[in-house]
Amino acid sequence: MLVLCALWGFQQVAIKSAVAEMSPVFQVGIRSALAAVLVTLVMIFRRENLSLRDGTLRPGLLVGLLFGGEFLAVSMGLNYTTAGHMAVFLYTAPVFTVLGIHWVSHEERMNRKQWLGVAVAFAGIVTAFSGSFFAPGGKNLLLGDALGILGGILWAATTLAIRGSRLSETPATKTLRYQLGGAGVMLLLYAWLSGKTAATTWTPKLGANLVFQTLVVAFASYLYWFWLLRKYLASRLSVFSFLTPIFGITFGVVLLKEPLDPKFVIGALLVLVGIGIVNRR
Repeated sequence: MLVLCALWGFQQVAIKSAVAEMSPVFQVGIRSALAAVLVTLVMIFRRENLSLRDGTLRPGLLVGLLFGGEFLAVSMGLNYTTAGHMAVFLYTAPVFTVLGIHWVSHEERMNRKQWLGVAVAFAGIVTAFSGSFFAPGGKNLLLGDALGILGGILWAATTLAIRGSRLSETPATKTLRYQLGGAGVMLLLYAWLSGKTAATTWTPKLGANLVFQTLVVAFASYLYWFWLLRKYLASRLSVFSFLTPIFGITFGVVLLKEPLDPKFVIGALLVLVGIGIVNRR
């Protein structure tokens, strides 16, 4: 789980480091489409049901749309903000997830401590945002940060859509195929229509980067995550996921020489504390 958190924290840095050779939207579109093909091959190897007539098509299309929207926001946001900022704001998703569950499920109402956690997390978001107002290129940072939060909201919506549909009872590989397939189609179409595909410089570095993002991040890490969920309690695994933003910030500073604003650091810590309180139960 520690290795997975490091990989997920590093993925923002991997995308950001290849911006000069390929747009982030095109990168994520390629990796998602290729990973969807690999997941399909795994399903064929396992002789799993590939039919779309099992009642999962409509929720699957919705999940694919939401998942694609999440990474569209992330990809566009990385053009304006740092990898560290994106890692923190994207991982506000657990807060929005529990808020959504609170309103749609009468059996999972939040208690006072969880409301406190939400308040602390949102105070952290405001604090982290405030640092971007006075930073060089503040308008761009604010736009990128806002897109990161939008990605977190769409991630939470994806989780709620899965839990509230037949996808919650289907094999994880099928759900993942819907997510990756939807993201691949959406992002590749957007990259083509917006002309992002033309501004690409193919280099060995870019090729290695895409192989890493496809095989390790989008394919292997997600499948391994679902395997872990079958073996261990999700509540215990979720504690480790709070380390992902920390890895994202660290890799951004060390590898991309990204600056660290004190207000952002304080805000990020408040967000992590808030998420911890929310998920404690």
